[in-house]
Amino acid sequence: MTNELRNTTDFHLKAGAAADGPYELVIAPETAGWGYSSLRVLRLPPGGSHTFETGDSEWIVLPLSGGCTVTADGGAPFELAGRKDVFSGVTDFAYVPRDAEVEIGSAAGGRFALTGARCTRRLPARYGPASEVPVELRGTGSCSRQVNNFGAAGVFECDKLIAVEVLTPGGNWSSYPPHKHDECRPGEESELEEIYYFEIASAHGTEGLGYQRVSPSGNGRGTDVLAEVRSGDAVLIPDGWHGPSVAAPGHAMYYLNVMAGPGEERAWLICDHPDHGWIRGTWPDQPVDPRLPLYEAPAGDPR
Repeated sequence: MTNELRNTTDFHLKAGAAADGPYELVIAPETAGWGYSSLRVLRLPPGGSHTFETGDSEWIVLPLSGGCTVTADGGAPFELAGRKDVFSGVTDFAYVPRDAEVEIGSAAGGRFALTGARCTRRLPARYGPASEVPVELRGTGSCSRQVNNFGAAGVFECDKLIAVEVLTPGGNWSSYPPHKHDECRPGEESELEEIYYFEIASAHGTEGLGYQRVSPSGNGRGTDVLAEVRSGDAVLIPDGWHGPSVAAPGHAMYYLNVMAGPGEERAWLICDHPDHGWIRGTWPDQPVDPRLPLYEAPAGDPR
């Protein structure tokens, strides 16, 4: 990374600004100016299909709305039941390896996130059932949020990719206290590039919104962002203290986190901002927001 200070507009991609063909959003290492993390959001019409080459990256195909089939190198297809939308339930998913040809098809149509990371090892293609996704409640009080750890380190095997979903009730602060992972400090902090992809629930016929803050940590590019985010927006975080992610009252916030980096160990190790880390000490004295969990993982494989 270079010590180059860039504007908020370089890191905040508004909905549609990085669309390409069937993809509503394309973030690649080449366009982000970093080395590992990728994200695509694919929309398919009813009966539609799309084929892509995984190249030097591993990918998880994650339904945002609707279901699909995922076929890698002509093998047996993975049937993903999917979900109505990101606010209605945990979804199943499929992992596909680097150096593969992948076809995604959807009888009813839908939207699908492709979370990716450049990697070295070629792992086998696999199905991830929704019933095995750990649903974590993190924080308490106004810092309460739900984390769907479908692609977390220690939960699902990947070479480099780490990916989770976070749901924050309206009015709450998520990704708080601000934290960073832009240095490699063994056992203490990982160096990870991160993408936040947002969807915000509408209410009373009004589109939702939220806010995302990233402040310079003294490492890397000096990333400095204060962005009003709406559904379909993404924020790139090559470095810096990130948080809070603020959900407007009445509008639940969803974000998909995609992370990868150069470390030999695939781990999410963070450092809290020294001015705000004390907030964790107040959590044991407060209840978790009673609106959580918004939903839980199903009891078994629905197939």
